[in-house]
Amino acid sequence: MFILEYKVKPKPQQILAIEEAIRTTQFVRNKVLRFWMDNRGVGKTELFRHNTQLRKEFEFVKDLNSHACQTAVERTLRAINRFYDNCQKQVKGKKGYPRFKKNTRSVEYKVSGWKLDQQTKKHITFTDKKRIGRLKLIGSRDIQYYQPEQIKRVRILRRADGYYVQFSIQLDPRDTVKPLTPTQKAVGIDVGLKYFLADSQGNIEPIPQFYRQSEKQLNRLNRKKSKKFRRGQPQSHNYHKARQRYARKHLRVSRQREEFAKRVALRLIKSNDLVAYEDLNVKGMVRNRHLAKSITDAGWSTFRRWLEYFGDKYGKITIAVPPHNTSQNCSNCGKKVQKTLSTRTHVCPDCRFVEDRDINAALNILKIALSRVGRTLTHASGETSSWLVGAILLANEDSLNEESSCL
Repeated sequence: MFILEYKVKPKPQQILAIEEAIRTTQFVRNKVLRFWMDNRGVGKTELFRHNTQLRKEFEFVKDLNSHACQTAVERTLRAINRFYDNCQKQVKGKKGYPRFKKNTRSVEYKVSGWKLDQQTKKHITFTDKKRIGRLKLIGSRDIQYYQPEQIKRVRILRRADGYYVQFSIQLDPRDTVKPLTPTQKAVGIDVGLKYFLADSQGNIEPIPQFYRQSEKQLNRLNRKKSKKFRRGQPQSHNYHKARQRYARKHLRVSRQREEFAKRVALRLIKSNDLVAYEDLNVKGMVRNRHLAKSITDAGWSTFRRWLEYFGDKYGKITIAVPPHNTSQNCSNCGKKVQKTLSTRTHVCPDCRFVEDRDINAALNILKIALSRVGRTLTHASGETSSWLVGAILLANEDSLNEESSCL
């Protein structure tokens, strides 16, 4: 699937209609989840039948397009299936038991309930009884290059800076680009907190630390928001304005991090035929309370998703290798040289090889990847790439394969 996103500026009455549609989606999802909890063992068919019963019982549910109600049930099914899969795989810790939603931010339609302007395709009209009406699509990309039957999903999404409309188009991203000339180069990369990454060719990418740079402003905005909060009372308009300013600043930081990861990943993919990286357990690493903020600010998982996405798009090989001892082993002779995190230079006592710790790790990562090329898939453990998104758009997250117009 290929995602196109446009900004929209709805009128006040349209905003009320959009919010009502989002609340209805949340209501259907929570009601279906409650039905599953009370009737353990029911399957997909029973959940969709319960959705039909809700449409008969509640008039405001019936006003929402039937396909939009179905997508709410599909989101519940995804949460239930993920929970069962985690139990079956015996995942350590919490298994992700489905929970009720209280802050849904999107409503999703399938092939009905909306209509594009036939001439310019710069406007979209939502035709269900929620009365959202006609919205102008603001964006540089032209959706008229795609056939109407290619558009499988349409989603209205609320973010801190306004509302967006996303189109899920049935299209392979590899069909949108020309094949790249092989560079006959391979590179291993080691991500870190001193540098964003160091590669086996000796190049170093500085870490931008977008959150750290904006931390003072974020803290100040948070204090202003907190001063306006009144416990046990309806919140004032000034409080909501302060909350929006705080949320917009966080959104800006996350977008900066995302764009940085895109550019670095694209540059690596275009300049190399094989890119090797560590298969890090970032979810476990952020449990370290001393390094959690820095690891989250680095955005390693985001960088990996874009690296795999661009590798698949441009036909390049990306390999995730186990991270064990990549920083300790000598890349020249293979001897294990114990080092603490504060030791930034690798010095081998046997072969006298001296190199930066991160570059030495990148060389080890490349060696492991080259030894696996003939017997591995392009992704870790043969699993599907982490950037892939199914036909159902993620309910409360940004689309992972949505590229910026400058790429």
